[in-house]
Amino acid sequence: MKIPLRYQMSEYDCGPTALLNAVSYLFPRSEVPPEIIRSVMLYSLDCYGVDGAACKAGTSRMAMMYLANWLTGFARATKFPLDCQYISGRAVHVGAHSHINDAVSRGGAAVVRLFYEVEHYALITGASADRIYLFDPYYLAEAEPAFTRAGITVTCMHPHAYNRIVPFDCFNRETQELYAFGAADSREAVLLFDERTRRTADDTIEYFI
Repeated sequence: MKIPLRYQMSEYDCGPTALLNAVSYLFPRSEVPPEIIRSVMLYSLDCYGVDGAACKAGTSRMAMMYLANWLTGFARATKFPLDCQYISGRAVHVGAHSHINDAVSRGGAAVVRLFYEVEHYALITGASADRIYLFDPYYLAEAEPAFTRAGITVTCMHPHAYNRIVPFDCFNRETQELYAFGAADSREAVLLFDERTRRTADDTIEYFI
């Protein structure tokens, strides 16, 4: 049984929450190794706030890269059917020839760093012709005014997959606006797959026409 995706418990734990949500999205609860949960929480929340308080600046890019590599190594060592890839820079965008669109079209998911007032992590689980389906771990019961202006839909009706529907053009901006990826050289994403359900390029050829 797959469980509903969860929301962050504090103002700071979006990174580990999004990464664990990716695992929950891809795998049934009975298959998730507890070592993954332990290690994600152990190696995330590594940044210090401006006052020197531990964890109060969330999770660094270095930690997210390390966790992507750790998950890959763990999967190989234990034969857990997870494939994980870290991408950065201009490789992180949505639209034609996008690694992110390709991943979700093949049944995978993508943890992305974007802006929600500050830098923030969320999980992309799907895409249509011009919309991205996103699970944002920051809980909202209804859309804020900024969401309405940007054409973003907030929904609580799909707890196993997404809670926001976001136009493509929100993401590719190099600004620090709502859900923008920001400056190209600071972008990052982690692509994750259950190898047993990963679709081939032949199954998704229409995304590249």
